Order: sequence, then structure tokens, then C-alpha cells
Amino acid sequence: MEVAEEIEIAIVGGGICGLATALALHRKGLRSVVLERSESLRATGAGITIRTNGWRALDELGVASKLRQTAMPLQGGGETRCLKRMDLITALAESLPRGTIRLGCQALSVRLDSSTSSPSLHLQNGSSIKAKVLIGCDGTNSVVADFLDLNPSKLFSLSEVRGFTMYPSGHNFGNHFVQVKGDKCTVGRIPIHNKLVYWFVTQKVMYGRGGLEVPKDPELIRQLTLEAIKDFPSEMIDMISKSDTESLSNTRLRYRSPWDILVGNFRKGSVTVAGDAMHTMGPFLGQGGSAGIEDSIVIARCLAQKLAENYDKKSRARHIMMMKVEEALDKYVKERRMRLVLLSTQTYLAGLLQQDSGLIVKFVCIILMTALFSDMTRHTRYDCGCL
Repeated sequence: MEVAEEIEIAIVGGGICGLATALALHRKGLRSVVLERSESLRATGAGITIRTNGWRALDELGVASKLRQTAMPLQGGGETRCLKRMDLITALAESLPRGTIRLGCQALSVRLDSSTSSPSLHLQNGSSIKAKVLIGCDGTNSVVADFLDLNPSKLFSLSEVRGFTMYPSGHNFGNHFVQVKGDKCTVGRIPIHNKLVYWFVTQKVMYGRGGLEVPKDPELIRQLTLEAIKDFPSEMIDMISKSDTESLSNTRLRYRSPWDILVGNFRKGSVTVAGDAMHTMGPFLGQGGSAGIEDSIVIARCLAQKLAENYDKKSRARHIMMMKVEEALDKYVKERRMRLVLLSTQTYLAGLLQQDSGLIVKFVCIILMTALFSDMTRHTRYDCGCL
């Protein structure tokens, strides 16, 4: 029987949150391994909006200055830029020590070792990994979240098409984020730099609760999107007609309900989650990615505060070390919970207002939005603190 490999800190998922978590740990002197199921680092969704709070976290990781050179600041309060997702993933990955990222490592299940209480990962290739700390950054369909018995994420009655359009001679959109709303869909346009724009089309899904498979073929996505926006301004239609086919994606929008975040058990032993595995949310505030980067700062800080001084000392009893890990993860969850409850509540209400929720539901949503979030941009001024 093959002996399981032992790793100090294992991170499942090589997306934005997984790489940011590995980098935050590295900055604090803690080694980790990122297990990514794909054979290469990939980015779905084309662009990602980073608000002021996200840039604070990226500054802590040491990658913000480089990324600011790739995207123009958008008009409005605070610092907001739209990045190419691949630029962000590349900047994070290139800042990690060689060997941190392991590609083609798909986690199938998690269990606790009966003798040591350490988490053990079973991989698709038949091998196993034992970790002192396991952090699930494996997205909406998270194996680690399943181990924690978290309720599954839910579907909005909305889908979103996203893509890039290049203007070789430059565009004249300035640095303005523009949204045009119709009866059944909303088109948004965000410039990345003076020749590239990111756009999205959010559409109401009219079929049943379980939903149907959204189209994946890029050309079909483009044609269906053009049909949906045929009554929109001609510059919007032209933008999507000339979009980069390879950048197109279509996805159903999902969320983890605010009440699940309020009461969810986000730690079991030395296992926890971060990013979409913990708090997948709609894109209506532009905070999903930034919230995951905030997670990475907080979890690294909490672990370092408890472990850094004695992490490599053989004299440290194992049970005391594991107790310190659990204390650190509890502190992380406690610090993040209310921030995430507020973000998820605001995005949930915004999503209900966009989909066909009925007049009474929408009226209640407007009242709650007014009462709870009268300062609509307060979430951008949040500071997750220093590493």
C-alpha cells in the first residue's frame, strides 16, 4: 500500500484565492503546496474588478504595483480597476517559490486520519496526501466544503456572458464603467486600458428551477448574446460582435446564502475553506475575487501568529501544534464571518432585484437595501489589515 506524502500546508485549488493564500503564507515564512486539478493554470470569466479593499490586500501580497501597470483606474470613489484574470493569476504564480504549484492533482475526497486526526486527501491518480493544515480554495463545487458538510451553493435565476473586445486603434470610452439595462438583460462595459474592454451581459433565466446546461461553444454564446441585446445601443452590439472568441464564457450565477455563512461550520480539525468554496457570491458588487484575497491575508496572519515561532521545532509536541492550528483557524473564521455575511447579504439582495422575483419580494429587497446598505460603497473601504 502506497505511503501518503506528508505536507505541512496543502491548498486545494490553484485559482486566485488558492494562489493568493499560498503567497500570503510564503510572505509569512510558511511553506505550502497548491494542488490544482487542471494541467495548466487557467482563468475563466475574462476580467475581474478589484475595488479599493482588494488593492489593499494585493499591496500586502507585494503584487499590486505590477498589476496597476496593466489596467487604468476607473472613474469614481476610491481605487477601482478591471484586470485580466490571467494577469492576476500569473502575477501571483510568478511570485511563489518553484515547486509550490502542482498541476494535474485533482482531489476526490477528504478524511481525517484516525490515528493523528490530520486531514488526508485522496487524489484522482490514486495517491494520498497527509497535511497538517488543509485549506480548500476549490471553488463552488468544493470537495473540502463537502467534507465540512456545508450546504451547497444555490442558483440565481440569472446567467452571465463575459468577454473581451480589443480596439486596435483605441476606443473612446474613457475610464467610465457603463451599464445599460433592458427588460431581460443588462450589458456592462469596463475599460481595462485604452485598447481593451471587458464586458458582461447578465440575463434572466426563464426555465425551471434546476436550470438547463448553458451553452459552452463560444460562437453559439456570441450569437445568442447578440440576439438577446438586439434592441440595445449599436456600440454595445458592435462591441460584442467584435469580441475575442476565445475569451467568451457563459455561466449560471450562484451564491451561498447569507444565513449559511452566518451559521456555517467553516472548520473541522485543521481543515477550512476560503474564497468561493466559503462564500461564492454574485458579481453585483465586484467583490468576489477581492473577498477571496482578503481571506488569504487573514488566514496567513492568523496561522503565522500562532505557529511561526515554533513551526519547525522538533521539541514542539504534535498535539500542542495541532491545537495551535485549530485556534488559528477559529480566529480566521471569526474575523471573516461578519464581513462575509454583510457582503453576501448585499449581493443576494442585488441579485433578487435583478431576477424575476415578484413585486413583493423586490419591494422588501429595496427596503432592506435602504435600511442596511444606505452607504452603497462602504464595502470598498474595508481594510483586512496587514499580513
